[in-house]
Amino acid sequence: MPKTLHSKSLLALTLALLLSACATTPGGPHIDRSYSSDNQDSRALFLVLHYTVLDWEKSLRVLTKGGQVSSHYLVRDEPARSYLLVDENRRAWHAGPSFWAGHTQLNSSSIGIEIVNAGYVDTPAGRVYADFPEQQVQEVIRLVRDIVARHQIRPERIIGHADIAPGRKQDPGPKFPWKRLADEGIIPWPDLAQVKDKIALFESLPPGAAWFQDKLARVGYKLALTGEFDQATKDVISTFQMKYRASDYSGTPDAETAALLEVMLSPNGMLLNTPTQGAKPYTPRW
Repeated sequence: MPKTLHSKSLLALTLALLLSACATTPGGPHIDRSYSSDNQDSRALFLVLHYTVLDWEKSLRVLTKGGQVSSHYLVRDEPARSYLLVDENRRAWHAGPSFWAGHTQLNSSSIGIEIVNAGYVDTPAGRVYADFPEQQVQEVIRLVRDIVARHQIRPERIIGHADIAPGRKQDPGPKFPWKRLADEGIIPWPDLAQVKDKIALFESLPPGAAWFQDKLARVGYKLALTGEFDQATKDVISTFQMKYRASDYSGTPDAETAALLEVMLSPNGMLLNTPTQGAKPYTPRW
C-alpha cells in the first residue's frame, strides 16, 4: 500500500474511534465515553416470574398490543421458547403496585418473565392449578440463569408476582417448581433438616399473629403488625406456603410454616447449592 493511502487509512480509523467515544445526536452534547466508573451496578435488581393465565396466542397479543401490560420475556409452552418483548434497558409493565423488602413499584427495578400457563380453575373440589411442562421449566431455568449472569441479580431477589402483591396475585402459583430452582443453585432454600427439628417446638408452642407478621415482614413481604390473623396476614401466609410448602397453602399458620420462617431467618438457615461444594450456608443481603 502506498504511504499516502496508509496514512489516510490510519487517519480514518482514528477519526472513527474518536467518533465512537463521543457519540452524539445532531445538535446534542459531545459525550466522551472513554471512561467508566467502578461504582455501578445494573438497574435490574429483581427478577419477577409470572404466569399468563392464557394460551400462547392470547398471551402474545395481550403482552404486545393495547392491553396496558407487558413483560421483558414470554416463555412459550409448546414449543418451549423464550421471546424478548421489551428490551431489558426499558421498563416493562408487569409488576403493578408492588413491594418487596422495602422496595416499591418494582417495574422500575426489575426484569419480568411471563410464562404461558393456564393458571387455575375453581371447581367444586377446590381450586386446581395447571402444571408446567418439563421442557418449559428447563427453558425458564436457562433464561433465568442468563439474565442473572448478565445483571448479577442476587438469588434472594428472584421472586414471584405473588410475593410482591400477595392476595392480589397468585402467580406463578403452587405448581411452579421453586424447589427445582433451588436444587439448580439459582435461589436459596431453607435447610429442611433444621426445619424438621423445629416443627415439634412450634406444635407445642404455637406462635401468635404478631410473631408471624414480624417474620414475614423480615422475609420481604409487605405486612402491617396488627397482632391479628386478619385477611392480609392469611394472604401473605398462603403466598409464602405456595412457594416453600406447596402441599398445603391454605394460609393456616401451622407449625411447619413457623419452622420454615424461623429457619429462614436464622444464621446458616438458608442454603444455596453450588456446582463444586454442594449446599452451602447463604445469607440474604438487601
